[in-house]
Amino acid sequence: MQTDLFIGNAWTPAASGRRFDVINPATEDVLVTVAEGDAEDIDRAVAAARACFESAEWRGLSARKRGAMLYRAADILASRLPEMAELETRQNGKPLFESKIDVSSTIETLRYYGGWCDKFGGETVPVDGNFLTYIRHEPIGVVGAIVPWNFPLNLAGWKFAPALAAGCTVVLKPASETPLTALLMAEIFAEAGLPAGAFNVVPGHGSTAGSALVRHPGVDKISFTGSTAVGQRIMKDAADTVKRLTLELGGKSPNIIFADADIAAAVRGAQTGIFYGKGEVCAAGSRLLVDRKIKDQVVEQLAERSRKLIPGDPFDKTTRLGAIVSKQQQESVLKYIGIGKAEGATVVAGGKAATVNGKGYFVEATIFDGVTPEMTIAREEIFGPVLAVLGFDDEEEAVALANQSMYGLAAGIWSRDIGRAHRVAHAIRAGTVWVNTYNMYDPAAPFGGYKQSGFGRDLGRTALEGYTETKSVWIAL
Repeated sequence: MQTDLFIGNAWTPAASGRRFDVINPATEDVLVTVAEGDAEDIDRAVAAARACFESAEWRGLSARKRGAMLYRAADILASRLPEMAELETRQNGKPLFESKIDVSSTIETLRYYGGWCDKFGGETVPVDGNFLTYIRHEPIGVVGAIVPWNFPLNLAGWKFAPALAAGCTVVLKPASETPLTALLMAEIFAEAGLPAGAFNVVPGHGSTAGSALVRHPGVDKISFTGSTAVGQRIMKDAADTVKRLTLELGGKSPNIIFADADIAAAVRGAQTGIFYGKGEVCAAGSRLLVDRKIKDQVVEQLAERSRKLIPGDPFDKTTRLGAIVSKQQQESVLKYIGIGKAEGATVVAGGKAATVNGKGYFVEATIFDGVTPEMTIAREEIFGPVLAVLGFDDEEEAVALANQSMYGLAAGIWSRDIGRAHRVAHAIRAGTVWVNTYNMYDPAAPFGGYKQSGFGRDLGRTALEGYTETKSVWIAL
């Protein structure tokens, strides 16, 4: 596969000539070396994106034809799904079945926004006086998309699909740990007929390529998914050029099990909520809040199920817990496990590093009981397969615990009481609330956070609007 930068529909080495290794976290082997972009390369990519945005070839393209390009890209991606999924697993360490879900989701996202292209119109508005006044939604311009390593292709799709559908052009900066599926996506977009500069990919490090993209005066909007700390830096760096921002940041999402819940379903949902994606999920249900009347029962059942989630080869069909994305991230997760023990929480499952065939950055599915709200593992995002269990006595306490966080990305509620489900869903300060389910997504449903989980939304019509400027036009009659 191509491992250079993709700028203006051409593969090009980094201006510096530097390259970096991409590591398979399950085997610790070097997969490939990839061109390492920096500020000079970002400048080239932004220039290509700007030229395309201003060109008659792109601006003169009808919305219907733009949508057809996205549909073609979706079809090509579908034909290459096994290849893309295998690549995602090799660079990220997640089980192959998860990667196939991620690629399928990207296909659906492309098709969803392809369908929106010729249906996203303006409106006329009634005003005083003899005027015809109407509203236009115009593409915002050049979009810098910066994505993390946990869902490399899927989260990139959440950004490039609505941006392209709106008529913007894109410079994508993938995570340095996982750039390969973004590069393959560039190849697919070129085959689908996107003109030169509409979609560009510059792998590199956040401190160089990422920072340069955020600061670049030729970029009109930054759409970022990642940690709250990095999001804060992006806000500061973007202020000088008054860039539009969409920030989907960290989470410490509560998953609440009431005593009247279907316990078996809730336990399965709690397991999925924290251990799917190795816990490297921004919306992971990492705080399990359980009614004390059933807590021991829930913890026992969940611990039993978790002990069967043995870390394994991501390409083995039976594996449900893959490798942590990097040695650095593995060490971070293990550090938090050590802190949890030191602060007095009790490990009831997992708690250790693991290897497969003597290699890899694996961590066991870990559950802490006896957690109190002030403990570090109850407050800070761990981003790994580590669950903190807390008890509550009534609905009021459950809501208070759920909202006792600087984050507000997602939450789960398990109850047979429909009234309670609605009350608690309304009371929780989070951008997504799942009831009797967890980790469900659809291109039509907006996703994003409250509080320090960010602002703006990916997915849905809301995301599409976020890549446009709104213009009012007044015509005297």
